[in-house]
Amino acid sequence: MPTFDRSARSLDDPASLWVVVDKTRPLNPTDYAPTDLVDVPVAHVWSPQLRREASDATVALFSAFEAETGLKLQSHSAYRSFAAQVMVYDADVAANGQAFADTSTARPGNSEHQTGLAIDISALPRICSLDACFGDTPQGQWLAGNAWRFGFLLRYPADKVAITGYGYEPWHFRYIGTELATEMHATGTATLEEFFGLPAAPGYH
Repeated sequence: MPTFDRSARSLDDPASLWVVVDKTRPLNPTDYAPTDLVDVPVAHVWSPQLRREASDATVALFSAFEAETGLKLQSHSAYRSFAAQVMVYDADVAANGQAFADTSTARPGNSEHQTGLAIDISALPRICSLDACFGDTPQGQWLAGNAWRFGFLLRYPADKVAITGYGYEPWHFRYIGTELATEMHATGTATLEEFFGLPAAPGYH
């Protein structure tokens, strides 16, 4: 059996589906903006954009969820530009202090949302939105068990804070493509850092 080629895509190129962005791996350039953003035609709180492949996968995921559960999902947040992330991060710092903000919001240039490959998902109607309790809802449990089928990774698991540097976010999903998502699911590997043998990123340098 052929082994999975972990070098098939770049981990550094911000346009790569496998780019690894964390507290020690900022985007390069830090003000990177995807060139293939499209509107995502799903229910939403704020009008979402993602890169085209991720958008198509989101539509398929939402459709399957509704067909399999009879419930509904919505996008809460998707692509955010560098400038938008400045505002989000600064607001978190102002409200909660920098120490807390750095566990809950990426600094500008270090956010997966800036890649156009990350989406925050909530229930429709909203329940436990952007809260750890979302993981206990039918929506959160289905996503945790099935998002990989559509190329998504639950990026910040509860037991991997020391690896990812972020608290548990059962609503935050990162598109990595079905090939990588399937391999990570099959091997039981929860984080990109562990799968690719990268250093843990518990804090900024």
